[in-house]
Amino acid sequence: MKLLIASDLHGSAYYCEKLMERIQAEQPDRILLLGDLLYHGPRNDLPEGYAPKKVIPMLNGLKEKIIAVRGNCEAEVDQMVLEFPVMADYTTLWLEEGKCLFATHGHKFNPENLPPMPAHSAFVFGHVHVKHAEWQGDTLILNPGSVSIPKDGSHSYMIYENGLFTTKTIDGQVLGSIAY
Repeated sequence: MKLLIASDLHGSAYYCEKLMERIQAEQPDRILLLGDLLYHGPRNDLPEGYAPKKVIPMLNGLKEKIIAVRGNCEAEVDQMVLEFPVMADYTTLWLEEGKCLFATHGHKFNPENLPPMPAHSAFVFGHVHVKHAEWQGDTLILNPGSVSIPKDGSHSYMIYENGLFTTKTIDGQVLGSIAY
């Protein structure tokens, strides 16, 4: 299975279009969105191309492939316009060989407050807008960074394929990989 993981679109049609281009190029089986899809939030500046009404149809066009979790900026009104579930605080995916991927936004569960998970799980979160990939004990901690408002300078997403998590810029440049 090929999984594209992205977080923190924050209503940027400009960067959502770039993500759509990467989805077209990558051809993932599923798309895992880690929240904060439409609203920019009161603590963030408006991202380039802020236009949530343009983001909605782009995401809805991929509703059969999207698995999403709720970010701290999601509200019930977001669920009213998005045609895929966005209000769950977390989800778990079982990857090949029984490996568990726990996905959440990061405002409730995070590396300092991990949920109960099986040994050798992967924990992926967004929220902080900073890319991260390292083992913490027997748990792989991952963050794809932010598509639209990165705090570390580069707009990014992550790919999981064949036991490898690869972080890439929104233009597709590989930044690094870690085995799972």
